[in-house]
Amino acid sequence: MPILAWIIATTLVGGILSVLAAAAFALRARPTQVSLLISYAIGTLLGAAFLEILPHAFELSSSAEHVSATVLIGILLFFVLEKLMLWRHHHEGAGEAQHDHGDHGRIATMVIVGDTFHNCVDGVIIAGAFLVSVELGIITALAIITHEVPQEVGDFLVLLHSGYSKLQAFVFNILSSIAMLIGGVLAYYGLQSVHQWVPLLLGIAAASMIYVSVADLIPGLHHRRELGATLQQVSLIAAGIATIWVVGKLAHSIAAV
Repeated sequence: MPILAWIIATTLVGGILSVLAAAAFALRARPTQVSLLISYAIGTLLGAAFLEILPHAFELSSSAEHVSATVLIGILLFFVLEKLMLWRHHHEGAGEAQHDHGDHGRIATMVIVGDTFHNCVDGVIIAGAFLVSVELGIITALAIITHEVPQEVGDFLVLLHSGYSKLQAFVFNILSSIAMLIGGVLAYYGLQSVHQWVPLLLGIAAASMIYVSVADLIPGLHHRRELGATLQQVSLIAAGIATIWVVGKLAHSIAAV
């Protein structure tokens, strides 16, 4: 079987499988649970950014300063993007209810954009592994699928919290997963030039997750100030981070076999 066929098959099937596995959990959540589980989503986003994506970016880059600068620039870019969306909603004269819906829509857009960058980089990594050997490519693809599931759960919860229907959340996550296929094919035809952009893409993906978590999602948790709610939120954030850590360890163990 040609290497390109392996890359196409694993990136396409892998992306879809990770979304299906995440949907099996996230889409069972009752409407009353979504607002509570958003704390878990924050944990998965922050955990993915700080425990997996950024360490990988630093490892691949020849300059830690360049990666850090990319994250800073990425946060600024997402801030500007959010401002542009706010201005558009303001000039359209949206009412109060429409304004709240627009705020949630902005958050969902940021998540989708960031996840698309991340999936594209995953495709590049899978292609690079297959160009070394088929065995390494398969192991790497399995590790990435395992790593993607908890992050996709977080993405689903954010989209549901933002007012998207279950079908819309599923479709947007499937479309975002196609970026893994695109990244894999692009890497196959020009790995040397594309590979140089991997740390940059990872930095932007991490910036989007950090910005969405800190600027958009965490402030919403402060609306509930009682001690019980705070303990619940902290516990769920910690659970999201712990999930990423555990899955990351399992993925690294699989890749090391």
